[in-house]
Amino acid sequence: MNPTPHFAFGPRNYRLMWLGLAVLAAGFITMMFGDKDNYGEDFIGITLGPLLLFIGFGIEFAAIMVRDKTLAPQAPAAPAGASLTSAGATPPATPPATPAYKRP
Repeated sequence: MNPTPHFAFGPRNYRLMWLGLAVLAAGFITMMFGDKDNYGEDFIGITLGPLLLFIGFGIEFAAIMVRDKTLAPQAPAAPAGASLTSAGATPPATPPATPAYKRP
């Protein structure tokens, strides 16, 4: 039985990734096109731009780390000939077989 392949990112991850890229672009543009008289050394260029970059990188981190609920792992289907014991409980696992050899 081969499991079906799936992507690690879901739609939510891609939306967060694009949002983070937009905030990062806004941060870089804000730092680049600040007040022309002060050569970018004003509130917009020194404070707002880096804050937008920090927020953008945080969003990108969240886009990577957040698990999309649409990609939740599903339980494997039982084989065709398998039957469950009382009320759907799984049978107890058998202990592993002991090896045929012994180490000295």
